[in-house]
Amino acid sequence: HTAALAATQAKRVVSTVRDEAEFQKVAKVDAFGNTPGSQLVPDLRGKDMIFTFIESYGRSAVEDPGIAPGVDKTLDTSTAALAKAGFHAKSGWLTSATYGGSSWLGHSTTLTGLWIDNQQRYRTVMASDHLSLTKAFKKTGAWDTVGVMPGVQKGWPEQKYYDLDKVYNAFQLGYKGPKFSWSTMPDQYALEAYQRQVHGKKRDKPLMSEIILTSSHQPWAPIPKMVDWNDLGDGSIFKGIQKAGNKPSEIIADSTRSKQEYGKSISYSVTSLTQWLERYGSDDTVLVFLGDHQPIARVSGEKASRDVPISIVAKDPKVLDKIASWNWTDGLKPAHNAPVWKMSSFRDRFLTAYGSTPHPKG
Repeated sequence: HTAALAATQAKRVVSTVRDEAEFQKVAKVDAFGNTPGSQLVPDLRGKDMIFTFIESYGRSAVEDPGIAPGVDKTLDTSTAALAKAGFHAKSGWLTSATYGGSSWLGHSTTLTGLWIDNQQRYRTVMASDHLSLTKAFKKTGAWDTVGVMPGVQKGWPEQKYYDLDKVYNAFQLGYKGPKFSWSTMPDQYALEAYQRQVHGKKRDKPLMSEIILTSSHQPWAPIPKMVDWNDLGDGSIFKGIQKAGNKPSEIIADSTRSKQEYGKSISYSVTSLTQWLERYGSDDTVLVFLGDHQPIARVSGEKASRDVPISIVAKDPKVLDKIASWNWTDGLKPAHNAPVWKMSSFRDRFLTAYGSTPHPKG
């Protein structure tokens, strides 16, 4: 028995080493690796570019009958409110490299164009010079780059790989309110702090921002509620909301309630983000937002896909015209049969749509 176990482990080690060697070769090849900055995303010059990840925002939120009614209503309401403010959207699906957790694998797969489905691959890429979307904007010289990461509570060496000039972590957004279980602060607050400290400031160059929201992270108890944007202050207003919310133990054991509360948390995150855009977005703002992965199986079920919704929102019609050939659905809610792409294909499609010229490396 021990010998069989040892043999299995040895096989696993060999296959890990083989995977690693093959992946290193793949990661060295980059269609845009030698593209000069002047030839990267020329069609987005001058745009206020924002990439936002919504935690655990998966296809189940939009299609599971136990979750979707509330979320779909939020997506429809938000689409209409954005349209009234002059913003239009197109949406599709990406198949995530991760499921139920390890969000950073979803973030990195989206931004690098590599299929990063385990920690070893992640480490390999973070130590490489493979071009991420954030780095592409930095390489142009035409944008300042910033990360807003309320979930980061210690050093984050990945900042160097992603080429972000500054990263605002959990302790750098001025929040004095309570944590909501795993989430260090409500999304609405994090977005207002981003506005106050970064996005609302006068600057010489437009911004490229990466924002990683946290409010829809399990256990979905307690969940924040929207407050008046003018009342956010330092976040102390959330003390009562947090106290009155559900206890994680009440929700974790009950899959029906977990589904309901998960759906509410997604509605909250989408509402926070779209209201922020209505309030603070300009004619030049371009927002890409997507899920990092589906929620855990207790909520999404054993047979759920790995798909997550993705939307691009802008006022400038030319921005959406550039992706007309993608055949995405109009509005924030992707149709059931909207195109499904591997998450790792997004980087090249995005770079290509906005005028980048490939100069391969490797």
